[in-house]
Amino acid sequence: MYLHNKQIVTAGTPAVQATRAVVLLHGRGGSAEDIISLKRHLDLEGATIYAPQATNNSWYPYSFLAPVEQNQPALDSALQLIGELVTDIVATGIAPENIYFAGFSQGACLTLEYTARNAQRYGGIIAFTGGLIGQSLDTEQYHGDFGQTPVFISTGDPDPHVPVSRVKESIAVLERMNAFVTYAIYPGRQHTISAEEIRLVNEKILGNKIEKDHEQ
Repeated sequence: MYLHNKQIVTAGTPAVQATRAVVLLHGRGGSAEDIISLKRHLDLEGATIYAPQATNNSWYPYSFLAPVEQNQPALDSALQLIGELVTDIVATGIAPENIYFAGFSQGACLTLEYTARNAQRYGGIIAFTGGLIGQSLDTEQYHGDFGQTPVFISTGDPDPHVPVSRVKESIAVLERMNAFVTYAIYPGRQHTISAEEIRLVNEKILGNKIEKDHEQ
């Protein structure tokens, strides 16, 4: 599947049968195929999985802590790509409250940035080692109400790319926008996704919608 010359790898339940969708965003140097392999570990029952591929395996050129203008125009292009993908997903009949977003590292930062700039009730948001983007956070660009969307954010302490301080800043912004945030800081953890993070996400984020479906 291609969208504006960007490849989108898909997996999981066919879109015509899906009850939800998951957008997976890979990290710097990674690939769509890398991040989509998480389907073996994540609870993605009933979901069509969409994993966009970044040009040259990077969503933007510099650190997410660099001034935003230094990461342009790549950052805006990446955000536009996600927005267009979300529009396509909604066109298949999946409402935003049944769309989930997940990313690792650079992809986690992009996940948070897109959803904070376009806040509404989503199925869930997962940032495996990430934070909102910019040398300092320009909160005027974050709009909307998450409507208690469940969010998970993690990092290591220390992490070579994502400091704990930015994670805490990001949590404060998201909570002001009515997100329900679960976070985890792992002392000495390498820059990776741990089994404990997978367990928490399956329990707190991805299992949330399934439980609600059973209650209805």
